[in-house]
Amino acid sequence: MYPSLRPAAVLGAEDGPPTEDSPTGEDPPRSGPPVSANVVFLGLTSLFTDISSEMVTAILPLYLLFQLRFSYLEFGLFNGLYLGVSGLMTVAGAVIADRRGRYKEVAGAGYGTSAACKLGLLAARNAPWPASSVLFADRVGKGVRSAPRDALISLSAEPKRLGTAFGVHRAFDTAGAVVGPLVAYFILRTAPTAYDAIFVVSFLFALIGLGILVLFVQNRSAAHTSNLAATWRGALRLLQRKDFRALVIVGSLFGLFTILDAQLYVIFQNRTSFNTSYFPLLPVGMAISYLVLAVPLGHLADRVGRSRVFIAGFLLLLGVYLILLAPSPGRVELIAMLALLGAFYACTDGVLMAMASTTVPRELRTSGIAVLTTAASLSTMTTGIVWGQFSEWWGLQTTVKVYAVAVGAMVIIGAFLLRVRARRYG
Repeated sequence: MYPSLRPAAVLGAEDGPPTEDSPTGEDPPRSGPPVSANVVFLGLTSLFTDISSEMVTAILPLYLLFQLRFSYLEFGLFNGLYLGVSGLMTVAGAVIADRRGRYKEVAGAGYGTSAACKLGLLAARNAPWPASSVLFADRVGKGVRSAPRDALISLSAEPKRLGTAFGVHRAFDTAGAVVGPLVAYFILRTAPTAYDAIFVVSFLFALIGLGILVLFVQNRSAAHTSNLAATWRGALRLLQRKDFRALVIVGSLFGLFTILDAQLYVIFQNRTSFNTSYFPLLPVGMAISYLVLAVPLGHLADRVGRSRVFIAGFLLLLGVYLILLAPSPGRVELIAMLALLGAFYACTDGVLMAMASTTVPRELRTSGIAVLTTAASLSTMTTGIVWGQFSEWWGLQTTVKVYAVAVGAMVIIGAFLLRVRARRYG
């Protein structure tokens, strides 16, 4: 079930592959390899960049909660802002990329900013305010690069293989999410307070990723056939498209009830006797599941319908919440939770971007992805803050129950908005 490229789009029947008269201006599908070399090099860029970023991200909950003694409210506020600030910069990067057609250059500026921030962390050391500022600047770099990078992926893939292309890229990206926490874990295992060493190694990995982008990734241009200028107003006017607006609404509503990864790990650690020294390894288990499932589920979405796979992902997230509510979660529940969490992201992350890529004109694809990403990021920021406040008021377990009920309701609402149908693609 593709979101159709015709005006019926997501809210109507989901039909076959794009045609020559598609409003997005896609070319007819061609034979060839499943993904292009450009997608592979973009994947390698993300691989090394994610090793760099996940080395830092994996240690943040421990650092904030156990060394700086953040409360749940303070942790939720920081985590929500930390993950949400990138979305606030996404549209800016996308508008510049669409206006100039310089997707690679804008993405490179974002990757370069994130790399420089690793040295900034080295300079800030353990000073809370300078370190927080550098971390937020790192997320600005992520926001600037995300939409141009995803646009490059979509412009480097056949419409019929968008789900596969995004799945391959997310697999590279997630491989970095596996390696990064492992590197951080072994550094801290050798020297428990060697945060400076983590920042230096993180910078070196980020530099490799930036080098691959600069040397090997080719820019892609979109044929300008729309009368919409690549501006903030033009990007927001994409919301007038019924199919695209539905994706933004569904993505935003689901985001409001998605507890952030670090907060899920904190809930599990709080309810068990899990040794905090192994805390940085929790993202590894989730990332391995995502790595194994990203390409198969992306391919499945291309075959049986992206909307269907997307909705199924949130049923898996509901399973994660139910595991956290188990009377005495242990090792088996931990493995199941990480497996389901990775499968959830494999069903939703790249699939949502693939859905968005087929509902906007080619020349405004970056802006469309950016609008969707920004809306999701604002939801992420909101849920991080709300989770912290709810946890202070009601405790962790009651908060999880509230989110579980909300996700269950959203599965029904989301399925209705997207009108998921059982008809197989093609």
